[in-house]
Amino acid sequence: MITIRQATIDDVDTLYNFILAIADFHQQTHFVETSPAEIKRAGFGDSPKFGAVLAEIDGEIAGYCSYTWNYSIWRGVTYMGLDDLYVHQQYRSQKVGLHLMNKARDICREAGCNRIRWEVEKDNENAINFYSKLGAQVDIKGMCRWDV
Repeated sequence: MITIRQATIDDVDTLYNFILAIADFHQQTHFVETSPAEIKRAGFGDSPKFGAVLAEIDGEIAGYCSYTWNYSIWRGVTYMGLDDLYVHQQYRSQKVGLHLMNKARDICREAGCNRIRWEVEKDNENAINFYSKLGAQVDIKGMCRWDV
């Protein structure tokens, strides 16, 4: 049985380890600059900058999803920005990702929002297929990053 719950301050190390795991999966660990202390400050202080949910199977953390809230000036509305979705290898194909995405959808709706946006690597065919089956529209756009 899959249980989905909000991450708490007690999950800071778990969240950090998931960040490292997804970075490793994408061979991008060199981009990780955060720390458990920063996750604690930014996610669980007086004004949280992000939210996260965890999936558990038989008491073991199987996956996570993190998100932020953003504003679309074109649409004139707030939307959820999905930051990461990651499921440990041994729990894939058990609908963990589906449960996490459904929880993200529910949180989004409860906040009065009707859109979730996220990025996916253009060569991550498994993820693209998964998102397409959810009914998500996958747009291939170039991402820009400017470190100033």
